[in-house]
Amino acid sequence: MFTLEGKTLLVTGGTGSFGKKFIKKVLDLDVKKVIVFSRDELKQYEMAQEFTDSRIRFFIGDVRDKERLFRAFEGVDVVIHAAALKQVGICEYNPFEAIKTNIHGAQNIIEAAIDRGVQKVIALSTDKAANPINLYGATKLASDKLFVAANSYTGIKNTRFAVVRYGNVVGSRGSVVPFFLKMKETGTLPITDERMTRFWITLDQGVQFVIDNLSRMKGGEIFVPKIPSMKVTDLAKAIAPNAKMEIIGIRPGEKLHETMITEDDARRTLEYDTYYVIQPEFPWWSREQAMDGKLVPEGFIYVSNTNDTWLSVDDLKRLVIDQ
Repeated sequence: MFTLEGKTLLVTGGTGSFGKKFIKKVLDLDVKKVIVFSRDELKQYEMAQEFTDSRIRFFIGDVRDKERLFRAFEGVDVVIHAAALKQVGICEYNPFEAIKTNIHGAQNIIEAAIDRGVQKVIALSTDKAANPINLYGATKLASDKLFVAANSYTGIKNTRFAVVRYGNVVGSRGSVVPFFLKMKETGTLPITDERMTRFWITLDQGVQFVIDNLSRMKGGEIFVPKIPSMKVTDLAKAIAPNAKMEIIGIRPGEKLHETMITEDDARRTLEYDTYYVIQPEFPWWSREQAMDGKLVPEGFIYVSNTNDTWLSVDDLKRLVIDQ
């Protein structure tokens, strides 16, 4: 069984919400070293004041720079790829910048990992990569395809790549929670559409799901957790029950509901107790690779508005308070 004990890990985008929580968690697992790879020196400086463990290293670099990645990956066993341009509106207005980071950067990660003999790579994806309607989602779909396909040309290096796809993270940078908390003081919360729903996951749950899948992965899977949905109007009621809701209309690139598994992907999707696996279409992939999962039924689709599990206003209040 794969274990992180004694391993050297590298996290791209390591100063972000996910990276900081992930690093804090794996430092309890007796890892050998954790490398924070990111391009913002101020964030690295601030993180170094908070994280004083001697096993942490800070590496300034950009995923767009393949040579820098090659240097950073020396002696690395596991890479968690969390770096991305992910603000939907910003990606819409700066499309090729998103392409250079989210697509070209993904390919650079893949090539550096293979060349350096990294054992396992997990890339973080998003629900917006399934049936994308915005550029961010389209770049992450392309990234997912690259990481899955990378398993076919690792040669003798035996590097394995997998993807983790999940929904909105409670309280992460740029999420609606800090925005609503800020707008609460005005007495009015802007709501794009009162019908809007989203998948919802905590940062702790997202981090643990990634750690769990390092052991599960064989190479080429897209792992999708079973998580609850919530109504944006219920979130508004949880944060500011006395505030007025102002309907402002859906923004460019925004969906009414989010999808994590499409009907076409469902033909290759296996269900487990707490997650799904979208299987790769490799000649070497077999049912033995997937162990005890069961195929989802014909016509299955995993969408936020038809989910079986929902968060109530009280549930959302507790989640927001815990952040």
